Amino acid sequence: MIAIAGHGGTAPPPFLQLAGHPLRWRLLSELARSDRRVGELCELAGRRQSLISYHLRRLRDGGLVSMRRSAADGRDTYYALDLGRCEELLSSAGASLHPALAATARPRARRARRASRARVLFLCTGNSTRSQIAEALCEQLSGGAVSAVSAGSHPRSVHPNAVRVMRERGIDISRHRSRHLGEFTGQRFDYVISLCDRVREVCPEFPGGPELIHWSIPDPSREPGSDEDTLPAFERTAAELGTRIDFLIDAIEQTITTSEVTEHA
Repeated sequence: MIAIAGHGGTAPPPFLQLAGHPLRWRLLSELARSDRRVGELCELAGRRQSLISYHLRRLRDGGLVSMRRSAADGRDTYYALDLGRCEELLSSAGASLHPALAATARPRARRARRASRARVLFLCTGNSTRSQIAEALCEQLSGGAVSAVSAGSHPRSVHPNAVRVMRERGIDISRHRSRHLGEFTGQRFDYVISLCDRVREVCPEFPGGPELIHWSIPDPSREPGSDEDTLPAFERTAAELGTRIDFLIDAIEQTITTSEVTEHA
């Protein structure tokens, strides 16, 4: 007989010990939906700031959560969840219990084209880099299943480096134009995603109650140096947006599937 046993011994994997705490799990759940400031997490969890800060520090030490200074108010900080890292650690935790529980890699960027079911609006200040990249990646990675548009509170021309990093991914945005968010006032969206701390503060209300999501992503065009010097910052921005959007599309597709099952039940 061949014995099949886990590899973790009697103690749960560190990830499960870290994430299994009820308050830390609540924080992870909130950050899985949107980047948040400490004050927002305190309000959502109904706990004092010192306690929330302690558990956020534990999650940061565990590599699950990162923090960035707010571009709108440098005295404030946004916390973000690393979903990719969580995916890796969950897979490892499953394998430590039984090899058959090791998750296989999810299919990426191979989704079948289907009728558009969800509309997403990406917002940043200039609509020159982050939201333009997000719009293009969302259309590409969803295979057309998601209708994405973008706008800014103070539009300026599309940045050459944004065009360049998208071209390297097989997407041409050279003909894109920047748009003011006022162009979309009154339109209905399923998701409104702010990519800039400043634009989050001035985001108008949209009809239909779309899900509001915030991703606190620095503007790579503010990096010092020439366009050539700042290109790596643009590449990092595109990579981070690609990861976040991939998880967003999976969540949208899961929501659609659940809705279809409910309708036909």
